[in-house]
Amino acid sequence: MRLPAVVYRLYERKLQRTLAQERIPGHIGVVVDGNRRWAKLAGTPTREGHQAGAEKILEFLGWCDELGVKVVTLYMLSTDNMNRSGEELEQLMGIIANTLDRLGEGKNVRVSPVGALETLPEYLSDKVCQLAEQTKGVDGVHVNVAIGYGGRQEIVDAVKGLLYTAARDGRDLNSVADALDVDDISRYLYTRGLPDPDLVIRTSGEQRLSGFLMWQSAYSEFYFCEALWPDFRRLDFLRALRDYASRQRRFGA
Repeated sequence: MRLPAVVYRLYERKLQRTLAQERIPGHIGVVVDGNRRWAKLAGTPTREGHQAGAEKILEFLGWCDELGVKVVTLYMLSTDNMNRSGEELEQLMGIIANTLDRLGEGKNVRVSPVGALETLPEYLSDKVCQLAEQTKGVDGVHVNVAIGYGGRQEIVDAVKGLLYTAARDGRDLNSVADALDVDDISRYLYTRGLPDPDLVIRTSGEQRLSGFLMWQSAYSEFYFCEALWPDFRRLDFLRALRDYASRQRRFGA
């Protein structure tokens, strides 16, 4: 039973040695998908899948810190997820709250909320905002926690913010439209001030974005992994980084 673990560790080390630091993506977005299917396959309650997924998040952030990834955006709870049963949603939000507490205890991440916090229970929105304030001076991995997040809603909110600012400044709609450019929208996104993701990873074999960082991922590289999120291994992560490093980014050319 010990031999496979030894082989995996040797392979991981070999794979990591092939990764040049300058080819490590600065910003990685992750769709943490497959928790419910993992629980179903394991014959355990759905909450156990969500808890296993939360544990994997903490482990994954450790890998990112070790490898020099500067920014991570985690798609943890979408606006579509808000339609799930009240019992599952209550359990999931409790697990997210506990995960936020553990992130705060780690002292090595800076947390920012990404999403429509007004759609969340007050205790959860307050917790993520307090954690953002608590960790704002931390020099570690910048972790964007996407909860209550929808990509289309983010763009709508960005446009609203731009228009509210223009109205406050006394500008008319024609002048706003004439001057509007891509950077104007970017300045009002939830992730404003941060670089766009270089790499977006989705687990569980699904090959779609599901509304994740729709604006920001216009020129991102994508990597789809068959493993369910709780089963996502460091080896799988290294393979994703190797695949990213082998690509020639063309940025739309």
